[in-house]
Amino acid sequence: MEDNLVTVAIHTYEKAQILKSLLEANGIETYIQNVNQILPVVSAGVRVKIRESDLAKALGVIEAMDRNEAVAQALEEENRLKTILIPVDFSDYSTKAYEMGFHLAAKSNAEVVMLHAYYNPSFNTMPIGDVINYDGGPEEDNIKQKMEQDIEAQKIEINDKIAKGLLPNVNYHFVLREGVPEEEISRYAKNHNPLIIIMGTRGKDKKDQDLIGSVTAEIIDHSLVPVFAIPENTMMNGFDDIKSIAYATNFDDKDLVAFDKLMQVMKPFKFKMHFIHYVQKEDAWSEIKLSGIKDYFAKYYPNQEIAYEILRGGDMLTTIDNYIKKNNIDVIALTTHKRNIFTRLFNPSVARKMVFHSNTPMLVFHS
Repeated sequence: MEDNLVTVAIHTYEKAQILKSLLEANGIETYIQNVNQILPVVSAGVRVKIRESDLAKALGVIEAMDRNEAVAQALEEENRLKTILIPVDFSDYSTKAYEMGFHLAAKSNAEVVMLHAYYNPSFNTMPIGDVINYDGGPEEDNIKQKMEQDIEAQKIEINDKIAKGLLPNVNYHFVLREGVPEEEISRYAKNHNPLIIIMGTRGKDKKDQDLIGSVTAEIIDHSLVPVFAIPENTMMNGFDDIKSIAYATNFDDKDLVAFDKLMQVMKPFKFKMHFIHYVQKEDAWSEIKLSGIKDYFAKYYPNQEIAYEILRGGDMLTTIDNYIKKNNIDVIALTTHKRNIFTRLFNPSVARKMVFHSNTPMLVFHS
C-alpha cells in the first residue's frame, strides 16, 4: 500500500526548519515544500510534510512542542518588567493617583513611571504636510527648568513618604515630555504597554467648562491600556480598600476579554464582583445571555465571589448610581469603544459620561 505524504503544519520557513529538525530527531522523515528559493528566509506558507504512517507519532511531537512554547511564552510574560504609568501634574488629585499606584506596584512587583507632559506656548504649530514651525527661545528653557524643579520637589516628597513608611519602597522614575498631555500619555502607553494607567479625573487648573477637554476622558477614549480613573472626592486610599467592583456589561464577547485583564490587575486583592446590565424595558434575551455569563464564570472563576443583576430604569446613569450606593460599590468597571471626534462630542461614551457624573473610581478597558 502506498504511503502518501500528508501536511502536518504550515509555517514560516524558519519555524518549518525547526519543526523538521525536531521531527527527524524523533525518527520521522520530513519534507518541506513551497519554499521561496530566492529569499527562503522570508517564505510564508511553507508546508511541513511527513509520511501518513508517521502521522500519529508526529502529532504527539507537535503537541509537546506547542505546549513547551506556550509555557515559555507564559514565563516570558510573567518575568517581563511590569510598569504602572501615572500621569502627574503636581496637583492633589495626581498625589492620590501616585499613592495608589505605589501600593499597587508593591503588590504586583511592578515599577512606577510618573509622566509629566507640559504644553509650551512658544511651540507654535502650523501643519503643512509634515512641516511644523517652531519658535524656541529663553521662554522654552524657563518652562522646562520650572518643570524640572517641580519634579525634584515631587521626588523629595515621595522619598520622605517612603522613609516614613507611608509609601512602599518600589522602583520609580519620572519621564518629562513636551507636548499635549493626552497625546504624550497615549504615545508612551502605546510604546511601553504598562500594566495600567492611574490618573485623577481633574487637574490643578480645572474648569467647569473643561468637560470635553479633560485629559483623563481623552485617555479613556484612546488608550488600549486599562485606565483607573480616580475622582477628586473619592475616599479610597489604596487598592486594599476595594471590596466590591461593579462591571457594567453589554454581554459582548469583548467584555470577557476585558474581565480577564481586570482579574490580572486585581489578582493580589480579594473583592466581590457585581455583573450589571442596564435595560430600559423587559428583555428576555438579556436573561438568556446573563445565564450564559453565569455558566462561563462558574467554570473559569469558581473561587471568585460574583453577583449578577439586570438594572431597569429611565435614566442609565442615575440607575447605575443608585445601584452603586445601595450595594456599597467601590469601583465601577466597563469596556469602552473607539469613537471619532464627532461621536465623542455629540454622543459621549458611557465611560466619558461616568468620568464627570460619578464620584466612584472607574476601571476602564478599551475593546
